[in-house]
Amino acid sequence: MASFTSEEVAKHNQESDVWIIVHGKVYDLTKFLSEHPGGKKVLLKVAGQDASKQFDQFHNAAVLEKYGPDLLKGTVGSAVTEKNASASSPPAAEAELVGIEPGESFGDLVPFGDPYWYQDWSSPFYNQTHRKLRSYVRNFVEKEIMPYCFEWDEAKAVPKSLFKKAAQAGILSCLVGSHWPTDYAPVPPPVGMKPEEFDAFHPLVVCDELCRTGSGGVAWGLVGGMGIGLPPIIHFGSPEMKARVVPEVLSGDKFICLAVTEPYAGSDVANLRCEAKKTPDGKHFILNGEKKWITNGVFADYFTVACRTGDEGMSGLSLLLVERTMPGVTTRQMQCSGVWASGTSYVTFEDVKVPIENLIGKENKGFKCIMYNFNNERMGIAFQATRFARVCYEDAMKYAHKRKTFGKLLIDHPVIRNKFAHMARKIEATHAWMEILLYQSQTMDPDLQMLKLGGPIALLKAQSTQTFEYCAREAAQIFGGLAYSRGGQAERVERLYREVRAYAIPGGSEEIMLELGIRQSLKVAEFMGSKM
Repeated sequence: MASFTSEEVAKHNQESDVWIIVHGKVYDLTKFLSEHPGGKKVLLKVAGQDASKQFDQFHNAAVLEKYGPDLLKGTVGSAVTEKNASASSPPAAEAELVGIEPGESFGDLVPFGDPYWYQDWSSPFYNQTHRKLRSYVRNFVEKEIMPYCFEWDEAKAVPKSLFKKAAQAGILSCLVGSHWPTDYAPVPPPVGMKPEEFDAFHPLVVCDELCRTGSGGVAWGLVGGMGIGLPPIIHFGSPEMKARVVPEVLSGDKFICLAVTEPYAGSDVANLRCEAKKTPDGKHFILNGEKKWITNGVFADYFTVACRTGDEGMSGLSLLLVERTMPGVTTRQMQCSGVWASGTSYVTFEDVKVPIENLIGKENKGFKCIMYNFNNERMGIAFQATRFARVCYEDAMKYAHKRKTFGKLLIDHPVIRNKFAHMARKIEATHAWMEILLYQSQTMDPDLQMLKLGGPIALLKAQSTQTFEYCAREAAQIFGGLAYSRGGQAERVERLYREVRAYAIPGGSEEIMLELGIRQSLKVAEFMGSKM
């Protein structure tokens, strides 16, 4: 890559020939002038100069990731040796892993911007496989996802090519449970990990890093439907069903979603109306009903559908695997306030003929399968909401260190530091609770988990989404008007502020979670012999 002096760059200062320097790299903006959202005069004012300060004041780093490679001319001075020059960067899966040894920090080291174990704090939950996976997924996200989040969110779709890349990187296979799906995964575990080394904290690491994008739409678009729609098949499906469906989904060739919520019933799962009646010969179910707010339903090939096959109440529910190719299945995209790229849909089933072999688990025993899946879903929501709270905190903290008001930096105002203190204490309390519950899910007998973890996980879900909402609001206040505009420095905060409801309601609304958490915990206490 070519190297230039500052004096050489300074010569390119006319409208017909505009170069600038940003963080040691030289960019030719001549053909970009007419495309700049802020107009060309803003760029002409810094033509031939180091514009790093101005760039940081008005843009986030993803802008350079997206446009930089096409505009890059070279570097200034010794910057020529910089390893991460975009034009020569290796594929994400081959990029160097960093922060993988004990005692090595990882990330930007913003206080409370990452979990404690990122900053060289000892933890009993993570080892070198987790540290390697963390760096591996960050490389993937930084290269393949982060620069394009705004574009994909505005387009309300994630490109199909991303699914294939994530599948080949092993990322999809990391997000369907606490055990590596050896029989179905298209590739071995990432970073040389052995299947038996994979535990409940590896999915947390992957999900946590994916959510640094600050886009619930992109996260849900990529893994939302799979993460909750595929586990029921893995845990309760027939061997034939698993062998047919799971490899297609984990390879990124087919897509799946979970269809439980209806226009008539959300958290009240026991009163679902979608109905499946057996044919006289007992070989098929005829499915009729509607499902609403179904993540990935727009592009799903498979639907894990909760429906009524028996009497009223929880004892009459079953799970069916419905395929898009079956006549009578229609979907339409819903226009929601957030998670635009998630493919959220309204699904209609009209006289859909479903083979009896597509029954997941036992007939009329689907409620247990749904409840088993809810713990997994709610933990996943807590993973995401907690990282999104950190994203709001981190972006606001970085902004507070460069924005001045009344003659001093925002961070030098006590009222702003107070906001960060409250955000930090909520985030860290939530993360610590999340880790201890995740550890229980790894060590506790599965049957006991259904009994003992349902209540605490429900409370954690409410805690995480309320923390997310608090941090989104406070970060937006710190950014001011920037957080009211799509794109720009506050892009992630503006988007996440719109997406809070998509986490506070799905998987069980906060009100239902708080009630369930205490009611279930009291039942467990009574069963255990509590002396209240």
